Amino acid sequence: MEFRVLGPVEVRHGRHRVPISGTKLHTVLAALLLARGEVVSDDRLSRLLWGWTPPVTASAQLYTYVSRLRKMLGDDILIDRRPPGYAMAIGNSLVDLFAFEELARVGREALFAHDHERAADLLRDALARWSGPPLANTTEHLAEAEAPSLLEARTATVEYRIAADLALGRHEQITAELTGLVAEFPLRERIRTQLMTALCRSGRQADAIHVYHHGRAALAEELGVDPCEELQATYRALLEGSLARLPQAHAPARAAHPADPGAGDAPDGAGAPHGVPATLPPDTVDFTGRERELDLLHRALAPNADTADRPRRVLVTGMAGVGKTALAVHAAHRCKRYFPDGQLYADLRAPDGTVRPAGLVLLHLLRALGLPQDAQAADDTDELVRLYRERTGGQRLLILLDNAAGAAQLGPLLPNTPEPAVLVTGRTALPTIAGAHTVALDPLEDGPALQLLAAAAGPDRMAAAPGAAGVIVEHCAGLPLALRIVGTRIAARPHYAPDRLARRLADPDTRLRELHSGDLDVHGALLPSWRGLPPAARRAFPALAGLGLRPFPAVEAARLLGLPEGDAELLLEAMADAALLEVSGADRYGRPCYLFHPLVRLFALSLPGERARGEPAGRSPRSVTGG
Repeated sequence: MEFRVLGPVEVRHGRHRVPISGTKLHTVLAALLLARGEVVSDDRLSRLLWGWTPPVTASAQLYTYVSRLRKMLGDDILIDRRPPGYAMAIGNSLVDLFAFEELARVGREALFAHDHERAADLLRDALARWSGPPLANTTEHLAEAEAPSLLEARTATVEYRIAADLALGRHEQITAELTGLVAEFPLRERIRTQLMTALCRSGRQADAIHVYHHGRAALAEELGVDPCEELQATYRALLEGSLARLPQAHAPARAAHPADPGAGDAPDGAGAPHGVPATLPPDTVDFTGRERELDLLHRALAPNADTADRPRRVLVTGMAGVGKTALAVHAAHRCKRYFPDGQLYADLRAPDGTVRPAGLVLLHLLRALGLPQDAQAADDTDELVRLYRERTGGQRLLILLDNAAGAAQLGPLLPNTPEPAVLVTGRTALPTIAGAHTVALDPLEDGPALQLLAAAAGPDRMAAAPGAAGVIVEHCAGLPLALRIVGTRIAARPHYAPDRLARRLADPDTRLRELHSGDLDVHGALLPSWRGLPPAARRAFPALAGLGLRPFPAVEAARLLGLPEGDAELLLEAMADAALLEVSGADRYGRPCYLFHPLVRLFALSLPGERARGEPAGRSPRSVTGG
């Protein structure tokens, strides 16, 4: 069976088309296909079918659509109900989108390896999978959500195919095509560089110069920016006469200029391909929950007409151990198809929680972008920023910056063009990325928490001990790190009864000791947040644990600490900024209230009131084995 979404959505069985009628059925089918076997929640399906105003019978209609699809597609295609939605398994069936992506990927690799003949053939085969505007017979809601990224992938593949054709000396054959593409995408600078190259090599230097100046005027008028370095480098090569030199089609050399991978030497920093960087950490195999947050991240990261000219900046915030990194990495893997120029990852903190200097992070990112390992490292951070912004400018990159500490560190790591998207995790909001989409993570509710525990421990183990599972979920208080630690310990001990661990977690005096497994440690995860507090807040924090688990205003903290109310509130705000306290509504006088997470309060109780070197008294977290 063959599924098609790169044009009207349709299904073919051999030479015959499977009759599927109606926009709604095509929409449900396309949504399940695009999820690639993952669960599509009922809420998302409802939004893709009806937008934000679903009918009261939405659930019943959705069930009907899925039932009809099951009958139409037969037993070889499985559509399973997996709360909170549905997932489809297509077995050995083909999907034109997946074939397109694989051919495009292999074609790009051939291009970067300077096998231009093979690259051109593969990329042309990839583009042949398209039969028209994608998702043409689905609802406008699905088309608006998914079509822009599919069209972006197609246009990027066209650019790569043209680069291969230019390297093979086919400039005259593609000039007309490029002229049409520049008219269709007047602000797409790489296509403009390719047209300039084709015109120049066809003996039409004056036309090439006109194309440059027309593009510069369009960029200034529409976006208020100058041409990118890639376009400017091509213009300089045009004026110097080097752009007119024909490449040797099979020369295993580097690109003569940014638009033409395959011959000569590229201008430094001008955007010549170095291979597609892919440095994301591995995805979490058993990731569960966070459907709403994943949907928010997907919509914020996916390119669309409304965000084409604005930087895409997304911030994931929350307390230590709440799952910021796991969510961000999972979302980044799900969105990889939107970023054909690569995905980058950098941890902005060292393993001990100390802040990595921006210059060190820049050097790490630049090497992933093709800077040779033995290249002379600049001591000047400003020079590293310049190189970084040259190499990221105009590139469809996803940059994941994990564990951001503050504005001074993050500012130099932000590209200065709208094409790269930046996903940042941190404990609190960061003013450097004003206007960013912010996704704040709370501890998990009991249902998702139980799913995470079962995924880590093994569903059969927890299903056999439902009472213990409930106790564990209660004492982990929705913190994903704690749940994963407990699940890992249970999974590693096949003969270890979950009930025994549940009993040990029930004792608050030993609970933190139990929440430790290998490198995973709740106490150790919270420690950098406490160490990062201002000294006065660090000293006051343990005493506040005496206020218990109820919300409290600053006036109560002031009485406990023997401080004026204003001074106490400043300390509480510093703790809230470090995600060691939650802001929880207001009291009857309108004063903001603060609240301890249960595990954070136990952590606070384990700390001294004051310590010269900022270390907790008593047992070091590294000595805890957790039994």
